[in-house]
Amino acid sequence: MRASELGTSVREALAGDAPRIVALSAQLGYEVSQAHVEQYVHALNADRTVLVAVVPRVGVVGWIGIQKEYTVTSRNRAHVEGLVVEDEYRGNGIGRLLLERAETWARRNGCTRVRLLSNAVRTRAHSFYHRLGYEAIKREYVFEKPL
Repeated sequence: MRASELGTSVREALAGDAPRIVALSAQLGYEVSQAHVEQYVHALNADRTVLVAVVPRVGVVGWIGIQKEYTVTSRNRAHVEGLVVEDEYRGNGIGRLLLERAETWARRNGCTRVRLLSNAVRTRAHSFYHRLGYEAIKREYVFEKPL
């Protein structure tokens, strides 16, 4: 069933959505606390947002985070922080709907490009992004050091 047939709507996240955002993030292996998500949502501003996909009588089934990115080498770019759709709702157009709404948010906020990162092992996600017009522009290593 397609997102429109499910009656899916998209809205800005609320602090009360934190438990679902945490659960959805865990499906992709991202462990985050409810308190962190609540604080993040409370701190949303004109430069960043989190949007959620809501199916009537089910609730939040997906989320996307996007922010304006200001760097020395880039301006007018938005960065997708994360995109997750509930396992059983993948393939129904909900991810597309979330990404389209995030792109609309980016355009309204003066961005001319959207960038996202996708784990090398998520080949299904790569196909999804290609179908929506995203192009892989480089391969990188991600380094991290605990402090």
